[in-house]
Amino acid sequence: MASSSPFATLKNKAIYAVAWLAWALMNVRLLREWGFDWDVALADSAVNNILLAIMTLLVSNHLRYYRPKKGKYLYIFAVCGIKSILSMLAARYILTQLFAGHTKYLDFLHKSMPVRLDIAFLVIICIALMSELWYTLQEQKEREARQADAEKLAREAELFKLRQQLQPHFLFNSLNSISALVTLQPAQARKMIQQLSDFLRGTMKKEENQWISLEDELQHLQLYLDIEKVRFGHRLNTDVYSEESVRTMQLPNMLLQPLVENAIKFGLYDTTEPVTIRISAQKEGSYLVIAIHNPFDPETSSPKQGTGFGLSSVQRRLYLLFGRNDLLATSHTDNQFTTIIKIPQAS
Repeated sequence: MASSSPFATLKNKAIYAVAWLAWALMNVRLLREWGFDWDVALADSAVNNILLAIMTLLVSNHLRYYRPKKGKYLYIFAVCGIKSILSMLAARYILTQLFAGHTKYLDFLHKSMPVRLDIAFLVIICIALMSELWYTLQEQKEREARQADAEKLAREAELFKLRQQLQPHFLFNSLNSISALVTLQPAQARKMIQQLSDFLRGTMKKEENQWISLEDELQHLQLYLDIEKVRFGHRLNTDVYSEESVRTMQLPNMLLQPLVENAIKFGLYDTTEPVTIRISAQKEGSYLVIAIHNPFDPETSSPKQGTGFGLSSVQRRLYLLFGRNDLLATSHTDNQFTTIIKIPQAS
């Protein structure tokens, strides 16, 4: 696809026309100062400059559709040289026919042809080089736009893949728990199936939107926590706190569930004691900051590595969305493991 012409916009057309009119009037003034009548000066300037203008437009249009990669500038110089010669030959023929009996002017016309040819070549080559620069910049912009679109599609595809991976990862654990409850506690199994159904139905609705409010995210997270509480019973306690002012702030959907799942994994898998998972959200400058705290046993857990699917998927999503690797951080003190995420908010 050819790039748009530099003369496609009304502004550029106006600039070109005004510049060409000024150049033509300057030619008229010079011819008048050299002693030629108005009719000769106007005709000479009109014929030469109309032909020259046509040639510059032809060169610009020529470069729009064909610009060789090898020997580009040699090709441009050759094309401009040929068009300069053609325009001057045509101008000399027309002016010779118009002023066939004007000996003084015809003598001046023939003697000035080398200078006219040089000027024509310089004007045409200038327009050609400006057109070449214009088309090069246009192609670069189009290439960058295509690359940005391709990167956006790839980023969206990877984000979608990451979101889709969350469901099977969580679903396997839930189904295993349901399987264990079916025989011993069928009522709890039925309850967990209903909660799982509600959770997955909400997940499907949320897939339509990339961003949701913190309040909606916490409501959906509560469905997940209800399932996990059926699974772990009295051993799992949660404490969720968020300031009223931050509940309308935006974050990517289903961002918290894998982090909380990671906290439950490290908090409950290696102990039979009740544990409390604490989740807090607050505003810090232009960021929504969410902290998740869970206990862990440093002798049986390895939270320092932070390579679980939950943490890695969230970090990758944040990088794809914001191009930053500093929005997720983990730390541990004594027997507490903390995950902190910072979500930049649109100004």
